[in-house]
Amino acid sequence: MTTPEPPVPPAPLLPPAPAVPPAPAQPLRRRAFLRGATVGAAVGAGALAGAFAAAAEPGPGPSGRRIPFHGPHQAGITTPQQSAASFVAFDVIAPDRAALEDLFRTLTERTRVLTAGGPVPATDLASPPTDSATLGPVLPADGLTVTVSVGASLFGDRYGLAARKPARLVQMPVFPDDDLVNSKELHGDLSLQICADSRDTAMHALRDITRHTRGGMQPSWKADGFHAAPRPSGTPRNQLGFKDGIANPDVGNQAVADSVLWTHGGADGEPAWVEGGSYQVVRIIRMLVEFWDRVSLHEQERMIGRRRDSGAPLDGVKESDAPDYGADSQGLLTPMNAHIRLANPRTPESAGQRILRRGYNYDRGLDTDGNLDVGLIFCCYQQDVARQFQTVQQRLAGEPLVDYISPTGGGYFFTLPGVGSPADWFGSALFR
Repeated sequence: MTTPEPPVPPAPLLPPAPAVPPAPAQPLRRRAFLRGATVGAAVGAGALAGAFAAAAEPGPGPSGRRIPFHGPHQAGITTPQQSAASFVAFDVIAPDRAALEDLFRTLTERTRVLTAGGPVPATDLASPPTDSATLGPVLPADGLTVTVSVGASLFGDRYGLAARKPARLVQMPVFPDDDLVNSKELHGDLSLQICADSRDTAMHALRDITRHTRGGMQPSWKADGFHAAPRPSGTPRNQLGFKDGIANPDVGNQAVADSVLWTHGGADGEPAWVEGGSYQVVRIIRMLVEFWDRVSLHEQERMIGRRRDSGAPLDGVKESDAPDYGADSQGLLTPMNAHIRLANPRTPESAGQRILRRGYNYDRGLDTDGNLDVGLIFCCYQQDVARQFQTVQQRLAGEPLVDYISPTGGGYFFTLPGVGSPADWFGSALFR
């Protein structure tokens, strides 16, 4: 348990604020089915593709868990996953560079106050309340993290930041199996990943931040997710019923984290200010569960490459077993086009392509045809999007699973380095 940091008072310029089975039946293919079916082709607004990072099952209700705010890296990347998350993209509307700096200072101060928790300052009856009171008169820390990232569109001519752009920050392209036509959930100047042990804590944080930054940025799209409890144990399951996120890199190992997760200023063409940051990919992946539920278990497991009950690879016994592709060079046990084999071939070359997945399930109700709009908010962090996520995505193009998932939105962002001290603020090095 990390020793809590003492609360830090608001910055002077800001107003006071609160703290071998039988032969399987032929699987139903979505795209073939849709050609003759009555199900509408319209896809409801977004959900993300991906995988889940393992975490301990959170307890009910607000927790007293406080995640340290200050450090070389932002919280919310290697932090064990909380039960609730909101991914929110913003259009930055600050009129000039000075106002943009003020925006980042305000984001810093609100995040510092909200993640620390504490009593809400009193308000006289003639003034607007200083807080919405949705969490009561005392803010719980509740495992809250607010992770701030920026998009490629922020580094244009508006603020004179073109020469400061992270070397590998681009807008997310459209991949062959994406359904991004008419998507309103793409890209953004700035993004927030807000995670907490309770749903209302995440909601409160977003409401507070938008209230204090309304003149500097406006929300453009938002996706809410929940972290499933491990059932019965181990890695949580996604909406397809499979454990996901089993093979995350061990970023608790500093050498591993330095090679696949954190960016290094002055290396590989990166500007010096990016030291300690990371590249974030967000993908909203709808899972077409009505089709998936009509596929035999044998075929489902061969598409994924794991047993559905235990999460074990098809040549293993338990979820932690590493598949031995060298002993199965013909794909007799794990098909050559199985998802886990394509995503991570476990070769010396693919070791540097691993990503840290931090995904969340989502449920958006029903689409216009009465189908469930559920899926995954896939989020991952890495040192180099082209070398890591995009390389993996290219291997996955055309895999059998694409008939049952529909990526509908998301974006690429650069997650800023951490705030090192009470005098520091998000992106301070960017403006020097």
